[in-house]
Order: sequence, then structure tokens, then C-alpha cells
Amino acid sequence: MNSRRSFIKTVGAGTALSTLAIASPSFASVLVADPDNKLKPIRIGIIGSENSHTAIFGKMFNIDKKFPGVEITHLWGETDEFARKAAEAGKITTIVKDPKEMLGKIDALIVDHRHAKFHLEAATPFVKAGIPTFIDKPFCYRVEEGKKFLEMARKIGTPITSYSSIGQSYSTYDIKQQLETMGEINQVVRYGPVELNSEWGGVFFYGVHILQPLMVMFGEDILRVKITRNGQKANASLVFKSGLFATMIFKNVARGWETFVETKNGMVELKSRVPEIEPGKMYVDIVEMFRTRKEPRTHHSILNEVAVLEALEKSALNEKWIEVVQV
Repeated sequence: MNSRRSFIKTVGAGTALSTLAIASPSFASVLVADPDNKLKPIRIGIIGSENSHTAIFGKMFNIDKKFPGVEITHLWGETDEFARKAAEAGKITTIVKDPKEMLGKIDALIVDHRHAKFHLEAATPFVKAGIPTFIDKPFCYRVEEGKKFLEMARKIGTPITSYSSIGQSYSTYDIKQQLETMGEINQVVRYGPVELNSEWGGVFFYGVHILQPLMVMFGEDILRVKITRNGQKANASLVFKSGLFATMIFKNVARGWETFVETKNGMVELKSRVPEIEPGKMYVDIVEMFRTRKEPRTHHSILNEVAVLEALEKSALNEKWIEVVQV
């Protein structure tokens, strides 16, 4: 969706559909209508409404009905005003005063706080009850906390996932496919908005959108990171185990995301060949997990991303190289 900050470019429909089919085996499921509504209905509850995401989820499931039988039925908000506005915008019928009121009344959960430090505590009672849970980006604020949480979820057998809408997109996976035929990449430069002084977790808040696509495209074996600052301006350097060197330029005026690579033929901008479609891959994968209980992303990948963000946060304080904790 445009409001979920897509950076997908359009091309011919034939190429697009063939690429999307490769990128996501579950894509076919959204092309096949379900007129008899044979799929079991899914009632979703959302914890958190200060984000615009909550209303967007409501529009996706309740108003546009992109997934027949899937509906957001319950909502808890940080304030009464946040909850009321999100419920009205997303046509969500029930607002609860305590998130635990949703237990026994929902089949799946979305946790959507602005600050990641609130995510895991909010999700815990539902995970213990076996309710599949999507935690909006970023997954958590500290990797050790995340490890314990995911260990608990594994023991119980509750499926969990978390990702950036930019990272978990048809566009990003199409670029990953292109890279497989581009030969040696010497270095990478990626641009995107990040506010190191954000009240919602600094680099954690928007850093996921610039970081996760890099990890999807080039691998997750980031060894060390370093942030350099000049007033409000900043960039980050990342060193991969493979020797690849990446630079992330943190925008603080412009919006959008761009990625360039250095090859033997010069600097090349990486652009997706697939069209922007609805529903996006992130939504398809969420619903697929809710229905099948199969997680679209490994726990190691989720924790590794948090470990890199933690290292970036530490480097933002002293502008020194910080080793990424291996998970």
C-alpha cells in the first residue's frame, strides 16, 4: 500500500506476475477467489493504536476485505482517543480497556506499539495461550529479551513473526533475485529516513526499514557497525563476514528508500521489476501464518536484526566500531 511506504516500481504485468510467483509461493492464494468463504474465519485483535498502522490494518481487513473471512474485531489503545480514532478509521467494532479482555475472543494478534520496548510484554499472555502473533517492526528492543521470548514461544508451539513492510516485500525479494546474476558487488550504499534521536527508540524506530532489506539482499552476517554523526546528519558503516562493505545514509529531510551497488561496470541503482500490488507480501505472509501456523521468517533472522540495531544504537553514542552480538 502507498501508505505503508512502498518503493516498488511498475513494469509489464507478465514479468511481474512470474517474478512474484517465484518470490512467494503463497502469492497464488490471493489470486484465487473464495466465493463460498470455505476458509475458517479469523478474528484478529490489535494491541496499540498510536501508530497509523492500526487504521491501515483495519482498512485492509475490515473495509477493503482483501482477505475474505479475516477481520479485526478487537482493539486496545494507549489512550481512549487513540483507540477511538483507530477504531473509527478501521471499522473495528470492539475497544477493550485491558488487552487481556481479548483472550478467548480472538484467533490471532497484532502488536503495534511505536516503541519496541513495549512489544514483548504485551504479547506474552497471548503467546502463552497459543495465539499466533505478528509483532510490527521492530520486534523488540533488546536481543536477550527477544531470545527468552522466542524460546518460550517455541516450547509452547505458538507461531511468531515480525518484519519491516519494506523488507518483507515483493520488491525487495525481486532485487535479491537480480543480485544473483549481477556478479561481484564491491560495496553498497542505501539511503532511507532514520531519526537517531527519535523518542520511540532512536535508530530502532525507522532503522528497520533501511536495515532489513540490506539483510535480505546481501545476507545477515554483519560483523560490526559504526555510526558517524555531524549534528542531525549521520550515516552508518556495516562490515559483512563476506567482506562486503555497506553504507547507510540516514535521511532527515527527504523520504523514500534507494539502494546503489558498485560493480565492475560502475554504480548501479537497484530497482524492482515488479508492480505495486495489493495486498502486499507482508500482509499475505501474516495471514498465511495465522491460517497455517507456519512462520515466514526464522527466529534467528529476527534476533539477528535486533542485534545489529543494538550495535548501531551503541555506536550512535560514541561513534566507534561496535561488534554485533552473534545470536
